[in-house]
Amino acid sequence: MSTDEMMGALSQKALQLLREDAHKIETLIEVQMKTLTNRRCPLYEEVLDTQMYGLSREVDFAVRAGLIDEATGKEILFKLERNLANLYEALNQQSE
Repeated sequence: MSTDEMMGALSQKALQLLREDAHKIETLIEVQMKTLTNRRCPLYEEVLDTQMYGLSREVDFAVRAGLIDEATGKEILFKLERNLANLYEALNQQSE
């Protein structure tokens, strides 16, 4: 296996792992959106924030290591951040 092939395989694996981790966070957000019962639950918010921070660090590492490009990393994080903002907006509307 050549160096280029190895880097390509590593890049694909890194992207796959990042997408799997992002999907786990997406699932947490979806469950909360469906129920909207844990209004401002500090524990739930802490879990989401911790998961998002961890994923952002993973993405940063993958970008700095040259495994994914910066635009791909930003795309993964942006989608989750948008969904998280929608969740908090729905929770706020529910309380009004």
